[in-house]
Amino acid sequence: MSGIAHHLVKRGLDATHEQYRSGSFAQQDGGDKKPFGHPHAIAAALVITGVAWFFAASAISYIYGGVVATLTMIETPTATAFKIDPATTTTTETDEADAPLLSADEKKSSTSTTATEPELFYVKTKPITSKIRTTIKHLKAEAGPWSRFRGLQVALVYHFVHHLFFQLLTALFGGALISQSAAAIVAAVILSRMQMLWTHVVISTPSEKKWYRRFPSIEQGKKILLPTAMWALAEQAAICVPVILFQLFDLEGYYANPNGFKDLPEMQQKSVALASFAVLASGLLTAILVVFPATVTLKRVQASLLSEENDTIVPFDRSFGGKVQPEIVGGKGVVSMLDAWKTFGWAARIRLVKLYAKIAAIQLSTSVFFVMLAVAEVRMINGDYILY
Repeated sequence: MSGIAHHLVKRGLDATHEQYRSGSFAQQDGGDKKPFGHPHAIAAALVITGVAWFFAASAISYIYGGVVATLTMIETPTATAFKIDPATTTTTETDEADAPLLSADEKKSSTSTTATEPELFYVKTKPITSKIRTTIKHLKAEAGPWSRFRGLQVALVYHFVHHLFFQLLTALFGGALISQSAAAIVAAVILSRMQMLWTHVVISTPSEKKWYRRFPSIEQGKKILLPTAMWALAEQAAICVPVILFQLFDLEGYYANPNGFKDLPEMQQKSVALASFAVLASGLLTAILVVFPATVTLKRVQASLLSEENDTIVPFDRSFGGKVQPEIVGGKGVVSMLDAWKTFGWAARIRLVKLYAKIAAIQLSTSVFFVMLAVAEVRMINGDYILY
């Protein structure tokens, strides 16, 4: 979303500059056209609004799509046990009607005391990550007011270094789509330990160690190579599949000249619309069916390698239901990719999907707000001038 915002603002500024030079900005006054009024003020307002939009969208993406989503992927709901200790009951073998016929000693001998064993009831507690508000509240209580930005330093370094590797590998592999995808996958695999470090910083309680002193070992890094490669491949598939279909359906010409679309025959318009829908659907389905499981699997495998000396900030079953045995007792010390996904139950999957839907709604609302703000700024600065 932040990339879209950057692109739109850049296009808007370029269009403003070009139309100002060509005299397209004009005021209608009795049929005469006059030059656009305040181009520099408009440009400054759009730049400031665009920067604010970028930071707002980035913060939403990081806090909710990064930190909260990662905690949702690894949280294991807990259950609270309640013990009910029933009172001791006394029973008499004879009927009360016959009691007067018995002597005191006989009544005493015919009376027995029984005690029922205590019963345990387990009540599942509501997951902390069931709501965004409760998750943020929990983070603030456990790690302070800035905990929503936990791991930000690692994320910034990771993305910067990933960009450098990507540029270098793209120069070696070439600029084609497949070459760029291969470069992105290789860069992600090279930096798999740093990505796992980010996950460990996010899911663990505050540590006195600096983040650069918490790097996973090389042996742990080897265990994460395959899940990272599968995740990176899934990410690139979500990008490449729609792009390839877009080119296969030859839609570039229609979108390059939108006005020409109106002149097409009705059947051809329907074909173009159907092809466009297929492109969008392919990207959405790839994200749901491929990227979603790959991301959850990667995060849970990374979480299984968290050091025993670090506690998690949300409840987390390190044994994954008994499927993971520590290395000290002869186990692998890491959950398999299949078990990582299978132990992520349907309730947790639905909870994560709802979170992503909320994030999309928040991002959409934010985008609408900033677009309306930009339009209002242009009208306030420009006064009676119009753009057409």
